[in-house]
Amino acid sequence: MDILWILWTIPAVIAVEETLMDSTTATAELGWTVYPVSGSSDNSWEEVSGYDENMNTIRTYQVCNVFDNNQNNWVRTKYIRRRGAQRIHVEMKFSVRDCSSIPNVPGSCKETFNLYYYESDADTATRTSPAWMENPWIKVDTIAADESFSQVDLGGRVMKINTEVRSFGPVSRNGFYLAFQDYGGCMSLIAVRVFYRKCPRIITNGALFQETLSGAESTSLVAARGVCIPNAEEVDVPIKLYCNGDGEWMVPIGRCMCKAGNEAVENGTVCRACPSGFFKPTQGDESCMQCPINSRTTSEGAINCICRNGYYRTDSDPLQMPCTTVPSAPQNVISSVNETSVMLEWMPPRDSGGREDVVFNIICKSCGGGRGGCTRCGDNVQFLPRQLGLTESRVYISDLLAHTQYTFEVQAVNGVSDQSPYSPQYASVNITTNQAAPSTVSIMHQVSRTVDSITLTWSQPDQPNGVILDYELQYYEKDQSEYNSTTIRSQTNTVVIRGLKPGSIYVFQVRARTVAGFGRYSGKMYFQTMTEEEYNTSIQEKLPLIIGSAAAGLVFLIAVVVIIIVCNRRRGFDRADSEYTDKLQHYTSGHMTPGMKIYIDPFTYEDPNEAVREFAKEIDISCVKIEQVIGAGEFGEVCSGNLKLPGKREMFVAIKTLKSGYTEKQRRDFLSEASIMGQFDHPNVIHLEGVVTKSSPVMIITEFMENGSLDSFLRQNDGQFTVIQLVGMLRGIASGMKYLADMNYVHRDLAARNILVNSNLVCKVSDFGLSRFLEDDTSDPTYTSALGGKIPIRWTAPEAIQYRKFTSASDVWSYGIVMWEVMSYGERPYWDMTNQDVINAIEQDYRLPPPMDCPSALHQLMLDCWQKDRNNRPKFSQIVNNLDKMIRNPNMLKAMTPLSSGVHLPLLDRSIPDFSSFSTVDEWLDAIKMGQYKDNFANADFTTFDVVSQMTMDDILRVGVTLAGHQKKILNSVQMMRAQMNQIQSVEV
Repeated sequence: MDILWILWTIPAVIAVEETLMDSTTATAELGWTVYPVSGSSDNSWEEVSGYDENMNTIRTYQVCNVFDNNQNNWVRTKYIRRRGAQRIHVEMKFSVRDCSSIPNVPGSCKETFNLYYYESDADTATRTSPAWMENPWIKVDTIAADESFSQVDLGGRVMKINTEVRSFGPVSRNGFYLAFQDYGGCMSLIAVRVFYRKCPRIITNGALFQETLSGAESTSLVAARGVCIPNAEEVDVPIKLYCNGDGEWMVPIGRCMCKAGNEAVENGTVCRACPSGFFKPTQGDESCMQCPINSRTTSEGAINCICRNGYYRTDSDPLQMPCTTVPSAPQNVISSVNETSVMLEWMPPRDSGGREDVVFNIICKSCGGGRGGCTRCGDNVQFLPRQLGLTESRVYISDLLAHTQYTFEVQAVNGVSDQSPYSPQYASVNITTNQAAPSTVSIMHQVSRTVDSITLTWSQPDQPNGVILDYELQYYEKDQSEYNSTTIRSQTNTVVIRGLKPGSIYVFQVRARTVAGFGRYSGKMYFQTMTEEEYNTSIQEKLPLIIGSAAAGLVFLIAVVVIIIVCNRRRGFDRADSEYTDKLQHYTSGHMTPGMKIYIDPFTYEDPNEAVREFAKEIDISCVKIEQVIGAGEFGEVCSGNLKLPGKREMFVAIKTLKSGYTEKQRRDFLSEASIMGQFDHPNVIHLEGVVTKSSPVMIITEFMENGSLDSFLRQNDGQFTVIQLVGMLRGIASGMKYLADMNYVHRDLAARNILVNSNLVCKVSDFGLSRFLEDDTSDPTYTSALGGKIPIRWTAPEAIQYRKFTSASDVWSYGIVMWEVMSYGERPYWDMTNQDVINAIEQDYRLPPPMDCPSALHQLMLDCWQKDRNNRPKFSQIVNNLDKMIRNPNMLKAMTPLSSGVHLPLLDRSIPDFSSFSTVDEWLDAIKMGQYKDNFANADFTTFDVVSQMTMDDILRVGVTLAGHQKKILNSVQMMRAQMNQIQSVEV
């Protein structure tokens, strides 16, 4: 059964027995029919009064004629109606005389008797019908005594009463007769009780089950559907119990839980609404909780508590968290002006509003003194570390105008400030900047050049800080010393430098001057004069151009028209090509190895079902046994189970099922993955065993991978593998992708979540559905809309995001991200950045930094995979060769990537937090999950960031950090702290 089994405990409840007949309750003669007729023979059953084990008077039947052979004595009960029962139980109390205690007894003496039954829709039996023989009677069993009696005293025989219970079924007619056959014994049938069993009415785990009759066989299980008690609802699957042949409930499936706003009471038999002042936000067994501070309920059965006026809760705040309010204003703002820069510092607000997420915003206003009053500062003003969302109570502001009055408002905000109808509270400070020299000239251009002159121009400084009086240009030959430089003054931002040497390279720098003095020189720029040959060639080239200028004008106009037409046609072709590649994955290539199998897209078939029949083996559903549900897929449940094909050993497999109620398109899309997988045969690509399409549910059956998806497997085993083991995993993935690339198959969704791992750590590429299902409206935030389709942005190459150009080269980009996931043990690529931030960062040539302890050779391979030009990325065959070299020569993996990798790594490593966001060393240790060493640091006087940033490995050992992994983590964090402090100092300077 492909359902989710939820087990729960069933309270011990005694089975209910309904009596159909009890001979001990008779107040007169039983009047059963005997054969032979009583009185016609001495060996008939005879009804007599007797006693039970409690010496109560009862009516019994007895027979005792052991000296005649071939005894055949019957006694038949009256008609017994079955009242819907399917299985009947017969309890018999009887005594048997021990044959050995009877003198001169012949060998035909018996100590047993037979029990029979006969079904009938009405009471139609006579003294001769049904016949007194085994057919038409149905034999239930031969009954033997556990104990027989033999003693005799003056008061009579001392009997030993035996009790036996037998059952039979199924019975289907309105009623039946019982018959007891004696064939040569001395016995007494003391009491007969006929009954059936049923499972009792029960309330358990939130569901009510009515009385249910047991099944027809002793092993039968009769399913009963439960009904949730009021204010409860089913969880996952329909509620069921099974009633066994003994009237006992068993095999529970599903359960009911109290709805949100209700709690279970009276041992789970009642779901009661939460009283006023209490709430319960979710379905479950939990009790109602009291409303947190500053909140209330408006009625019983509340699922949350409403914040009181002036108090708020964010979407991410748990409902049991107290409602909070906005913070008060920051305190004691202090300013320190340095020319056109200012450092602001302040104290935190007196009241944080009950929250710990208080941050600060800086509002900058320039107050020039005119009638317009103060206006917001322009974008040229710089804030360090930033203007909004400051976690520290200080900010450095630069690039202000000289001799200008500014007002700075320091706002305190927290997570609920945007819900308040009022503006954030703030403290303000007024400052006036000092006189300052102009900022640096940033850009210089060459206008023209000759053999002995160069004409240059440059832009005005971004911050002139007054009227520019003039510019000073400094230059010298590249091969000479800067001390031999020449300077020129210019009133404008353009100058002609004459008297230069032909074909020589010169170094140029420029700076601006105001009444406050010179600013700093610009960066060095290199320009070269023409050689004599270049100059002569230039003149010769210009002469025919001058002569032909008139004709060129006409040609130019014609060319423009032609270019416009061609571009329009090309634009239409590009659109058509884009639509084609969006719908159909190319599967032809001029670079295929002779004899190499080529991937065929199943959607190129007129009937996609034909592709399934061609590439996927049909399996009879009788060969498949589902054991348990292990997850949920896009189309239905994912289960584990067993596959037993004829002539083969049973094997453990994974089974994807198609949920009921599917459309034909969903069925076609579901099976298309099988027709893709069925074309592949490689040890690092998931293997398709076959499909079930002719029975329900429709299934795709693959090999079972014990360790599941690679990303979750790595996160569960963080730090447990050697680098060689990780490289081995990467090599397997690359090998599988090389195979797919050689077949000209483009995966489009290569990520660690789509790599499966078996018990031997072999990694296999899986999940071949994305290329077909990009248009599906999935709720998974991993897949984000881009140009009409769903794309996993963090794993996708830029050209695939922008133009939907999916190729093996875009798969190589994704493989680089998988490498990063593996080396970081399942860290999320780009951390908490939004998808749009990731797109922007990639466009600006940002790349992920190396994970902690990542060998430089591996990170360089990642960077190669992330080349912007897809033609420059390595092929999967090259990747496999590189990884093989690393495995054969482990020394290549010993060199670690330095913490700062220059131009290649503009992104900071988000796995190491910014120390500036913490106020104490203890907070910093908590953030890097090394809080157990707080006392060690304090005892060794490492209590400030300045001291900690200078720590060495010897210091870390001296503090008492002995675990190698902890040593590395602290040292890396210290190095990052040192780099961040140096960056801040350089900006301040």
